[in-house]
Amino acid sequence: MTDTQTEIAAMSFEEAMKALEQVVNQLERGEVPLDQSIALYECGAALKARCAELLKAAEERVEKITLGEGGKPAGTVPVEGL
Repeated sequence: MTDTQTEIAAMSFEEAMKALEQVVNQLERGEVPLDQSIALYECGAALKARCAELLKAAEERVEKITLGEGGKPAGTVPVEGL
């Protein structure tokens, strides 16, 4: 794993989204050389994958919330236990 991959793997959803937005902005401006554009694109793909991973984990946690009487949340079911 490269340093960049390690950094991305440690990012929160918000950090990864902010970094992805910065990459997209740089690519949209078109002011970077081709080699750098390719590296930015690869970084953007890794950031997108990190965001998708974190979003999926959050969705799974939300889906596991159990409801009690009247539809009020009564607790959660651990994702690992299913």
